[in-house]
Amino acid sequence: MNREVDHPEDPSPSPAFHTLSRRERTFAALKYPNYRLWFQGQVVSLFGTWMQTTAQGYLIYELTHSPAYLGYVGFAAGVPTWILTLYGGVIADRVSRRALMVITQSAMMVFAFILAALTFLHVVQPWHVLVLSFLLGVANSFDAPARQAFVGEMVDREDLTNAIALNATMFHTATAIGPAVAGITYALFGPGWCFTINGISFIAVIVALKMMKLKPHVRSSVAGSAFSQLKEGMLYVVRHDVVRVVIGIIAVNSMFTLSLNTLVPAWSVSVLGGNATTNGFLYSARGVGSLIGALTIATLGRISYRGKLVTFGSFVTPLLLMAFAAFHWLPASLIILGGIGVGTIMVMNLANALVQTSTPEHLRGRVMGAYTWIFFGFMPVGSLWTGEVAARVGLSEAVLINGSLALLAAVAVWVFFPHLRKQ
Repeated sequence: MNREVDHPEDPSPSPAFHTLSRRERTFAALKYPNYRLWFQGQVVSLFGTWMQTTAQGYLIYELTHSPAYLGYVGFAAGVPTWILTLYGGVIADRVSRRALMVITQSAMMVFAFILAALTFLHVVQPWHVLVLSFLLGVANSFDAPARQAFVGEMVDREDLTNAIALNATMFHTATAIGPAVAGITYALFGPGWCFTINGISFIAVIVALKMMKLKPHVRSSVAGSAFSQLKEGMLYVVRHDVVRVVIGIIAVNSMFTLSLNTLVPAWSVSVLGGNATTNGFLYSARGVGSLIGALTIATLGRISYRGKLVTFGSFVTPLLLMAFAAFHWLPASLIILGGIGVGTIMVMNLANALVQTSTPEHLRGRVMGAYTWIFFGFMPVGSLWTGEVAARVGLSEAVLINGSLALLAAVAVWVFFPHLRKQ
């Protein structure tokens, strides 16, 4: 198959790019006013999201004392992904992405306030969390494809990779700070305040979206039904060598690597003998590593060896997972989780950039819908799998098994898809 077709962007940096200072290269996307608004709003909102994620996991473990139930919550959040995300990608190509995100972000805000109210009233039950996680998954099924594709509306294509890297930077800045603050807040004031802060934080991104000065939305002129448009996007994914392989790598990482998050609340208590604060620090350690990785990629700018770094990260992360399973000492766990964060962001961020820069604009919503469907769709399967394995054979053994399977997948990509390393 000809791998030169449908390759819309030459990733090689322009000569002028090399004259920029390191700071200018690292934060190139922030020269766009709309992206600055987006960045500011998302930093606040994601901080709240990580506070809720951290507190919710620990609350569920306190209520059930079951690592399997931690998997059920992740599974409930992911079920809508399988059903709705591909259609969400079609919608993201048909309507104003900004308007769609205002609706989805508002819905997520309401769900956070409902969970906070149930917690403050001391009536929260595990099934409440399952239902709200499912509803959050519904909203995210439409929000995520639009959010991924929306980046291209805020920056020029030559700065798209940098913008994606900065997206990861703000995400993992929140990951580094939010869980630690959540752990302390949970211990001092209870989980209800973590959920309340998350609800309030959505206001920042909604206001930022409203303040943006974007080109008027042009209604899609693509003929055909939603199904035919969806089929067009899926055929592009299947037929484009790089996009197909990269999305396969995303599936493996979502299934076996990111599912480690499912076990963190149980790990902090049962393995490390800690509490809610320990839980927050473990999440934050991974976030610090991811932040370092994202800033490094942003500094590299318009790099032309993204495929090599994706391949490298695919090997590093599973090996660190196996090391994490072997060391049951908090300082070592924090250091290894930081390394896992670096490896994960190297794979996920650059994979995102490879897919977006390999996709024409009129297909981007649908292709990113497929990307999101795989990314979020395999996470609940991984959560369910990891939780069940941990319940049956032990926490350490579950992490070791996942690391081994992810390593086998990395070897397979190295052997059978060498062209990825040329991207």
